[in-house]
Amino acid sequence: MTENNVILKVEHLKTYFDVTKGLFAKKQYVKAVDDVSFEIHEGETFGLVGESGCGKSSLGRTLMRIYDPTDGTVLYKGKDITKLKGEQLKEFYRSAQLIFQDPYASLDPRMTVGEIIREPMQIHKLYKTKEEEEEHVVELLKTVGLKPDHIRRYPHEFSGGQRQRISIARTLALNPEFIVCDEPISALDVSIQAQIINLLERIQNERGISYLFIAHDLSMVKHISDRIGVMYLGHMMEVGDADELYRNPMHPYSQALLSAVPIPDPETGKSRERIHLQGELPSPLNPPSGCPFRTRCPFASERCAEGMPELKDYNGRLVACFKTEQENQ
Repeated sequence: MTENNVILKVEHLKTYFDVTKGLFAKKQYVKAVDDVSFEIHEGETFGLVGESGCGKSSLGRTLMRIYDPTDGTVLYKGKDITKLKGEQLKEFYRSAQLIFQDPYASLDPRMTVGEIIREPMQIHKLYKTKEEEEEHVVELLKTVGLKPDHIRRYPHEFSGGQRQRISIARTLALNPEFIVCDEPISALDVSIQAQIINLLERIQNERGISYLFIAHDLSMVKHISDRIGVMYLGHMMEVGDADELYRNPMHPYSQALLSAVPIPDPETGKSRERIHLQGELPSPLNPPSGCPFRTRCPFASERCAEGMPELKDYNGRLVACFKTEQENQ
């Protein structure tokens, strides 16, 4: 893919949170996102996976400027958004939106469905009359599989899956080109998850939207994603084509993650070797020196403690691992 169809380019992005206690105490930072680089292409779904606490949601919220980055650049359609303020930031939100994880907490219980979906249109003055706004709200409700008469009902009258559909309709209100999906199915029943995934895929096919899809469910990420990034303790460890990465993970952490994905066939599942990682996930307050995965990696060497390996290209697969580097020399 060429640079021309890159909608989002992240370069050496860092997001640190100051957790220092006391005025004269030594400065302490949680390194939620630590020197991450990747890109997303137009019309593509980029899946992001990793254990809880690895920095996936922090990365997504930094891209949406909910969190301010500590360092690095985020180029959206060629423009650095990390310094945007006021009207310029507002203009960015016309094109980029976020679907939150919890549909129960992300919708204002005091507002009707129509008011919730209409609010972004009013903030950005998208339409001149209320009739035009209402027409667009009804159109969006139909798009996400809800009925026009739902427009005057309140969030508490809907199920979790229906609430997430309302959230998606609100996200689409400004006709965005890029959406961060921050674990949009994790709070839903399994049967409903598939419906929401199918809905997101249909919307993407119809509108050409690009997604950053953050999730824990590795099999679901494979289903919806074109490419996948694997994060560990704030770092991007591997990036590659979804099918290729699942078929042949190159980083030891990716291999361990994918060995835990359930297989529907019992016989195949029995024959597959499960990789059990030793030790606890290190604290982002005090990460290990060098490669952050080295304290749990069965292939760690002295070199791994000396410095963080670069994310290098191996025939289209990006991997940050000294072992992989040595095997491909």
